Amino acid sequence: MSRWVGVDVGGTFTDLIAIDADGRIEARKVLSTPGNQSEGVLSALGSLGGGAIERFAHGTTVATNMLLERRGARVAFCVTEGFTDVLYLRRQNRASLYDLTAHHPHPLAVRELTVPVPERIEPQGVTQPLTADAARAVAQRVAALQPDIIAVMLLHAYRDPSHERLLARELRSFLPDVGVVLSSEVYPEEREYERGATTAAEAYLRPGVARYLASLGNRLQEAGLAPRRVGVMTSSGGMRSIGEAAERASQLALSGPAGGVVASAALARGLGIDRALTIDIGGTSADVGLIVDGEPLVEPGGVVADVPIAMPRVLVETVSAGGGSIVTVDGGGALRVGPRSAGAVPGPASFGRGGTQPTLTDAHVMLHRIADKRMSGGITLDAAVAERAIALLAATLAQSPRRVAQGIIATADATMARALRRVSVERGIDPRDCSLIAFGGAGPLHACGLADMLGMRHVVIPPHAGSFSALGLAITAERRDAMRSVMLPLDAWHSEERAAVMRSLAASLPRALRQRRWVSRMRYEGQGHELDVALTPATRTATIAGDFSRAHHARYGFTLDRAIEVVSLRHIAQGRPRLATLGSPRRAAGKRLVGPIAVALPDATLFVAKGWSARPMPSHGWALERR
Repeated sequence: MSRWVGVDVGGTFTDLIAIDADGRIEARKVLSTPGNQSEGVLSALGSLGGGAIERFAHGTTVATNMLLERRGARVAFCVTEGFTDVLYLRRQNRASLYDLTAHHPHPLAVRELTVPVPERIEPQGVTQPLTADAARAVAQRVAALQPDIIAVMLLHAYRDPSHERLLARELRSFLPDVGVVLSSEVYPEEREYERGATTAAEAYLRPGVARYLASLGNRLQEAGLAPRRVGVMTSSGGMRSIGEAAERASQLALSGPAGGVVASAALARGLGIDRALTIDIGGTSADVGLIVDGEPLVEPGGVVADVPIAMPRVLVETVSAGGGSIVTVDGGGALRVGPRSAGAVPGPASFGRGGTQPTLTDAHVMLHRIADKRMSGGITLDAAVAERAIALLAATLAQSPRRVAQGIIATADATMARALRRVSVERGIDPRDCSLIAFGGAGPLHACGLADMLGMRHVVIPPHAGSFSALGLAITAERRDAMRSVMLPLDAWHSEERAAVMRSLAASLPRALRQRRWVSRMRYEGQGHELDVALTPATRTATIAGDFSRAHHARYGFTLDRAIEVVSLRHIAQGRPRLATLGSPRRAAGKRLVGPIAVALPDATLFVAKGWSARPMPSHGWALERR
């Protein structure tokens, strides 16, 4: 029977979920292979056994790791003359508010590889034409730099891409084997810094991402595991084919974590939950998300590894508080959890694979919060080794090992609670009005503590909690986006013109993706930030204005008596997800458990804290309530 398969590569484990045509689920978990992620992917697929794979969706950290480790391509950056320092000037904000010696990391396209282009397009039109001779001279200068790839970002190219296209033709003529990335194709919207940084990131990532995806595809073929369709989860929460993903590398920067939020939204809709906070605690980090009206909150962009990438992405905030996060004591005598992680090799001390430094997992093992001594990947937990690692830390602090272990968990909880507040309170949402959906290998261990800190009364632990992000990858629909700059007052954006732009955007996306919607980015005139407002070709101007005002009031608590400006329009096309049966329904719901108690789950451990109770849900998973 054909299956849809999702594989999520984490810092410690690689998770696999397979869903057949009837919605039945199989789960696998193997140790990750940091040196080459595809090894862990193939190992997970090999553990699945026989049966045809119709579709394979992959969540990868390759793009994120390249940004974190600054090991991408050598990028030549062509930019309008007079604006060559745009990536260095940023928004003129300091790297640290109080530390005057702190510096931002170097841009992905460095000054030595930046080439000025003698041209100028202003809002009123072309004021300095780019001649063919000038474009040829720029191409010659770029060729002498011997770049791996070229990024082009010319002033106001989102309104008029003619100069970028002319320069691209000359560049490809001189360097036929070198890729050229145009800002007008990557991100056709205003704001030169964000557009330049996103274009540079796309160029920086594209060669490495393309190599990884090509290698993965080849290895799937060689192993006889070639699915009919192979795709990659994008940051926006949809799947793209390997070929398309390689040409949109910057959209993979938060590929894996988006899967968990997509799966959480599907679970929330099934349970009738409109608003939820999500937390996915894995081996290296904790990823926090937000669900509003049963859907993941998708924002127009964000910062990854200090690089602004202005592409739609499922809201995910990552903090260094995973199960493998190494615990240290700083100069002031305070506990620090992360950012370094023991990862899969050697792993936490309690894994018995050579790790000696205490981690968050070791604290749980020592306090007997992890109920099962055997874990996936052939690991047997050793509580004595965990206690020895924490005892060394306790001696430094002149505290008992048990008190230090409790302090480690409390420190991690405080870090994660701050992230949960940031994604909710800063968007006008009270966490106390939300449910908490906690998953990942360590999510169910921290769920009660986090809910207590945020005043939340309801927690959901999903079935297949330890592999839940992979479930999101397996069920996710294919998605494509198309965008057009508008830059008009709403009153001047007439319905006929609006409908024509919508038809043009719709025609640019595959017809097979039948679920369609439009979103406009809007603001009050003079503002420097926008809000997304949904609309259709039939929506009246007055209705759009009212929807924007209500969205602004919900987010910021006020409205303004000013004209409304439309910045851009985005069209989103999606396919249908594959529905999953989240476990076989129980004949009896099972008895309610009262904390404190640890419960072994198939791929994680649930810790029900004092003051909480837990009941198994009919479709597996657990519902927790504060008593």
